[in-house]
Formats: sequence, structure tokens, C-alpha cells
Amino acid sequence: MQTTLAERYRNTPEGDAAERILRSCVHCGFCLATCPTYQILGNELDSPRGRIYLMKQVLEGATPTAKTQLHLDRCLTCRNCETTCPSGVEYGKLLDIGRHIVEDKVGRGVAETATRAALKTGLGAPLLFNTALKLGQSVRSLMPAFLKARIPAAETAGNWPAARHTRRMLILQGCVQPGLKPNINAATARVLDRLGISLIAAPDAGCCGALAHHLNDTEAGLAAARRNIDAWLPHLDAGTEAIVMTASGCGVMVKDYGWLLRTDAAYAEKAARVSAATKDISEILTGERDALAPLSALGSRLSAKKIAYHPPCTLQHGLKLSGSVEALLTDAGFELTAVAEKHLCCGSAGTYSILQPEIAAQLKTRKLGHLQAGQPELIVTANIGCLTHLQSGSAIPVKHWVELLDERLAAS
Repeated sequence: MQTTLAERYRNTPEGDAAERILRSCVHCGFCLATCPTYQILGNELDSPRGRIYLMKQVLEGATPTAKTQLHLDRCLTCRNCETTCPSGVEYGKLLDIGRHIVEDKVGRGVAETATRAALKTGLGAPLLFNTALKLGQSVRSLMPAFLKARIPAAETAGNWPAARHTRRMLILQGCVQPGLKPNINAATARVLDRLGISLIAAPDAGCCGALAHHLNDTEAGLAAARRNIDAWLPHLDAGTEAIVMTASGCGVMVKDYGWLLRTDAAYAEKAARVSAATKDISEILTGERDALAPLSALGSRLSAKKIAYHPPCTLQHGLKLSGSVEALLTDAGFELTAVAEKHLCCGSAGTYSILQPEIAAQLKTRKLGHLQAGQPELIVTANIGCLTHLQSGSAIPVKHWVELLDERLAAS
């Protein structure tokens, strides 16, 4: 794709990156076939190719409008197009650049600005979120059905083993996950403990920054990244093996720290080191598969649960990890049902289900239809956003897959 960037974007980090990405696009249109919003809306401006044209025009000096912003807002950032693209177009990075430029030029109305600020503050601050969640859970039984579906019942975490092993790993606890589903991180700690690995949390680490970043508050996202880097580096220096992610959405963000802070002289090298040390829990357990071998034998003797697995977009398209979760669950003796359109987004996409509820609801209904087609006992996934989004429309329980491994190991 030929480009002629406007003067103000030439020889800037964002402009150079955008031009490189734009020039890699060959207009083939393969991305349209796997774009969820294009499939629903049928408008090419709501496809990756269409959005690339819009961003190209803006970078070349055209004045963006509210309609330009709407088409970019409607993107789920699922990055399915990146998996499909034969030319390796880094669409997600281009979209971040384009959204930020359009946001600066178009702005937001008062109501929309307030909504986005509330999401950043409410979801990104665990104390505030957990307080509001507990209040909602206390009156959940009195709520109408549509509200009750959005507030999960209170859950307990179970035991988190004391740090007793020489091998140690860090965990990013996350913003909403400890309140919504506290057992996920505790189950991860128990699984790793049985493998001779202690899982610990750095108290000064907090939100990964994805919420702010994807709501176009770039500086707040980078500030969160720097805080986490400062909290984690001393542990890495002391021999901690990895930083474990149990929410693939957070994993994509932390894996991108090196890219996002590449021009920060004080943090570029440190950010790259943190990104390299970051692993999804499926990567960790795949690497420990030999130690998990006894679980396979146990699984063959226990009654097999029939489950449907939803791989989050952030896992399969963002982190490029496909098949490992399914292999670990199969080893453990679970029966996985066939699920159509596994590559397509469920509609959660961080705050997308709140900001674009109609599109998100259509995608959720479509996804649940495929997941429930095989009549599973459980639906499992690997990201808290997908889990809560799907559970809000499903009578079948939805859990994190590592919780199932924990239950099998506990039965051994």
C-alpha cells in the first residue's frame, strides 16, 4: 500500500510504525472473512481493510469525523485478521495508533467521556471495584433477571499454598478477577505448588494497563506498565522464573510492554525483559507436561466430564497460542466437544460489551449457540472477560480451564 504521510507524522515513532504497517497491506481482503463486525454489519468500513483505509487517510492528512471514530470504536481488537493475513499486517498496533490520533482530533461528548472515565476508574481500581461488587452481590437476590445475570454470585478462593519451594513464579492478580472469580488464581497456585513451584504476587503490582490503553488513555496505560515493571524486576533479579498470566487479555498487554515502551530510554530494556519473562499459564503447564503425566493416568480412571472450550481471541490471535489448553485438558481425561467457529470472538473484548452492547450481544448469542451444541456439562475458557460475558447468557456453568486441572489433581 503506497502512503504519503502528512508532515506532522513523518519521522515520529508512531508515524514510522504506521507507515511500515500500512505498506505491508496488499489489499487482498482475506481479513473480511474472519472479521466478526464485518460478518454482522456487512459494511467494509467495519472490516480491517476498511479501517486501514480510514486510518491511512487520517495519517495522510484527512480530517477524521465522528463516523471515522465510530468505525474504529466498533473494532473488537480481536486480531483474528492478523491470524488470517498472509502478509503479516500488524493491524492491532496500527489500530492503537489510529484510535489515539482520531481521539485527539474528534474528542468525545460529555456523557461518553464520563462513561469511559468511570470504566477506567471503576474496573482498574480493585478496592473500588470489589467494594461495589460486594454491595451488588449482597442485594443480588432482589434484582431483576437482566441485572442479576451481570453480577455473579460470591465465590470463595480456597487455599493458596505458602511459598515453600525453591522454584518461584510471579502472578499478575488482575483488576476484576480476584473479586469476580478468586478461585482462578488460587487454583493456579495449587496446581503449580503440586509441581514444586511457588506462586507469589508482588504487592506493588496492579492493573496491567490494558483498560486505559484500549480506552485511548495512553499515558495511564504506560504508567501502569512502568509501575508493574518496577514491582517485578527485583523478583526477576532474585531468580523468579516467570510472570504468570491467568487472564490472556492481560497477557497480551504485558507481552507488549517492550513494544509500548520501546522509545522510553529509562524503561525500554526493562520492559523488554519483563515481556520476555511473561508466560500464559498454558505455556507454563505445557513446559511441565512431563511432571503432569501422572495426571493423565489419573484422568483415564476418572469419569470424563464433557466440556466445551472457548479459546479467547487474546490467547489464539494475540498471544498466538493455540491447541495447548485443549491438549492439557485431554491429557487430564476431559472430553472436549466439537465447537464451530472457534476462531471468532465472543463479544466480550474488555469494555467492548459495555460500550458496544448490541454487537457484543449478537456475538455472545452466536458463540453460545456453538458452545452449547455438543451439550457439554461445562464451558471453559482462559480469560475473565470471556468467562463473565458468556456466563451472563448461559445456564451451563462457565469456568476457567485451570480450575478443572486443579480439581483433577486434588482428586489424585
